[in-house]
Amino acid sequence: MNNREKDKYLILSATFGEGHKQVANAISEAVNDMVADAEPITMDIMEWIHPNLYPISHYIYKKSIKKFPQVYSFLYKKTRVKNSFSIKLNSIFLSGMQTVLKIIQEIKPKVVVSTYPFAAGIISKLKEQGLIDIPAVTIITDYTDHSYWIHPYTDQYVVGSAQLRDQLIALGVEADKIKNTGIPVRKRFMDVLPKDLLLDKYMINPNMFTLLIMGGGDGFFGKGISTFKALESISTPIQLFIVCGKNKKLKTQLEWELKDSKHEVRILGYCEKVEELMAISDLMISKPGGVTTFEATAMDLPILIYHSLPGQEEDNADYLCRSGFALSAESEKELIAQVENLVCDSAPLKWMKQRMRKFQTKTSSIDALHVIVGAARSGPLRNVTSSKTIQKQKQKEIEVSI
Repeated sequence: MNNREKDKYLILSATFGEGHKQVANAISEAVNDMVADAEPITMDIMEWIHPNLYPISHYIYKKSIKKFPQVYSFLYKKTRVKNSFSIKLNSIFLSGMQTVLKIIQEIKPKVVVSTYPFAAGIISKLKEQGLIDIPAVTIITDYTDHSYWIHPYTDQYVVGSAQLRDQLIALGVEADKIKNTGIPVRKRFMDVLPKDLLLDKYMINPNMFTLLIMGGGDGFFGKGISTFKALESISTPIQLFIVCGKNKKLKTQLEWELKDSKHEVRILGYCEKVEELMAISDLMISKPGGVTTFEATAMDLPILIYHSLPGQEEDNADYLCRSGFALSAESEKELIAQVENLVCDSAPLKWMKQRMRKFQTKTSSIDALHVIVGAARSGPLRNVTSSKTIQKQKQKEIEVSI
């Protein structure tokens, strides 16, 4: 290879939801491993655009999701399809266009990859105004569509399911702009140690049921302490891993509340080796975040969904259950009953594993990278949204009333 400067692949993400960041990391890792003449540059777009407001806005976001989920649900549904309200709300997030333009002018990337919807919107707007002419790839980090992911100057979409691909086509996105690769996951999910070695590493009894509970990066789970205490009513002792993420308060509380549990309980904070925990577990209880659940399907780990947040997580839950990858529980009583049944009868778990093996992929990040490299090497893409797509979008706008 010659000594010319490497091509820059700009990856725009945000930590408003851990999944956006994880997908960005997966793509960055894949570029480093597989594209010798390219350098990935990952940026938190919200931190760059609003450096002073970012800490407080991130705090408010987490608190509002937890304390006032119905407000988020209202805004999500109100902006699901493009309309005058969604356009006005989106304009707030487009206020950082000049900052993003300056970053792009300094970096001079060959391609821009967005794993966060408002980043995708800013890039599309910059292209629409003729300020940049760079291939734009959007990776949708859930199993469902939303107007803030779809923009006329996006060149390629990477999606996690055939269902979502069909949804985008129905909304007017050209089929050749959509690639169903699966949601990108990090290489570690392809290179997990053999299960027998992991059982020894974590000192797991292979004859006991092992349950993994994930609360997302911020450690949100059900009704909190009461939900975990309810697990004591499961009649058969089990092995239990609880991942609290960055929620140190929850971790401390659980260590105290569950110190006398009849189950073999291990309480963890933020876990870098979650793929190993998935490999040794029989079942995962989790919110239906797109990335965490796709990681679970890549590991053939059946999912029990509990406490879906309004909006995209409800859509994710619906997709996962209909696909046969997951079961769901609406209350603590139902949750405990589901676990009790699965501890006693493993047949449903075996069926879900079979479904996952039929449809899952461990190469999603590699497949997504092929899309990105193809876009980067094609050069400036001026073939923007067709008139057919524009007509469909306008028709949708007419049909939606505020």
